[in-house]
Amino acid sequence: MPGKEIIEESLHRLIDYIESQNYRGYDPYDALKSPLFRLPLLRSNKLVRFGTQQLVKRSPVNLRAILGVPKGYNPVTLGLCIQGYSFLAQGAGLRAQGEEHLAQGSELRAQGEEYMEKIHFLVEELKNLTPPGYHGACWGYDFDWEARYASIPARQPTVVATGIIVNALYTAYKITGSPGCAELINSSAQFLLNDLRRTYAGDQFIFSYSPFDNQQVFNASMKGVRILAQAYDLTGDENLKEVAGKAAEFVSSHQNPDGSWGYSLASGGGWSDNYHSGYVLDCLHEYSHLCNDKRFDENIHKGYEFYKNHFIEEDGMPRFYADRSSPADCTAAAQTILTLCRFGDKEKAVKVARWMIKNMQSPKGSFYFRKYRYHTNKTSFMRWSDAWMVAALACLMTGSDVIAQGAGRRAQGFSTQSLDH
Repeated sequence: MPGKEIIEESLHRLIDYIESQNYRGYDPYDALKSPLFRLPLLRSNKLVRFGTQQLVKRSPVNLRAILGVPKGYNPVTLGLCIQGYSFLAQGAGLRAQGEEHLAQGSELRAQGEEYMEKIHFLVEELKNLTPPGYHGACWGYDFDWEARYASIPARQPTVVATGIIVNALYTAYKITGSPGCAELINSSAQFLLNDLRRTYAGDQFIFSYSPFDNQQVFNASMKGVRILAQAYDLTGDENLKEVAGKAAEFVSSHQNPDGSWGYSLASGGGWSDNYHSGYVLDCLHEYSHLCNDKRFDENIHKGYEFYKNHFIEEDGMPRFYADRSSPADCTAAAQTILTLCRFGDKEKAVKVARWMIKNMQSPKGSFYFRKYRYHTNKTSFMRWSDAWMVAALACLMTGSDVIAQGAGRRAQGFSTQSLDH
């Protein structure tokens, strides 16, 4: 692969940085962790809280140290690192089927076992970070978050955080065969079925963003669809497939004629951006593949054509919005790489990776938040920038297939001597 050495060197510098920080770091939305927001007025004033959160997020100067915001330990960071480590373990020769290592006794075997130890540690950490009071495993962020239409307390779950983590666990399960990962995936399906709200249109419906709202956000609901499809692959439970199909119908029916999706059905939610569009595409494709449901093939085709033609510049710079070239955003870049790999456009994915390494990786290995036309916000965000790029670069470097291959009930000969030893 052209540029593989560049990508490999970049990835290992990034991993070294993340591990040196013990997976802890700042987040674009973590301003409310400041001690100031324990004061009575600031603790309850949504306008002030939302405004401060946006100000701190958008500031070209990192204000968090001044505000006393500590570095956080975000479950999504752990999930994305599990995904990256799983790709690297696979690249080192680990296979869930047949021989565990293709290079017995070699340096590759030692590398694979090292990645397995890291995966095991992070899976156990995720188990400890699940909040009580729900029907299944679920996760949120490690900070209070003022969304436009909801206030979500720290550690309380969203389908977005849970969906990203479950997808990482499913990747790990495909590669390692770990029963521990499978148990968390199946448990999370119960969270989807029993704790999220639904808004119906006939017999179709859309999942809520969290148990605390009724927002109709397309990418969030599709992450729920993907969780159910992945649990269906593991269990063969037809109810999971049926429920996922109804939710997939809802989102597919709201695709725009040009192939794009807006963000939500809320007033002012019709805008389309890179990573939310990529989430919808990836989740719909995963559902279609795992559930053998071909009804949405045309939606997927049109969606991908729009995505690759509107969110990537000729030189590989990932666009945040479809109609303008600035800014370049790190989560958007990582999602671009993963979506391109999913649909077999690895040459274009390499261009995106190399552009990011050249323009947005710091000398210490971390990645910057966003590059605007005239300046770059060089704050390093552990979840938003670094963990997402670990998953993307590891997938690209190892040539891993991000498309599900039916790792669960249809696979034979899985090794269970992996994470749960």
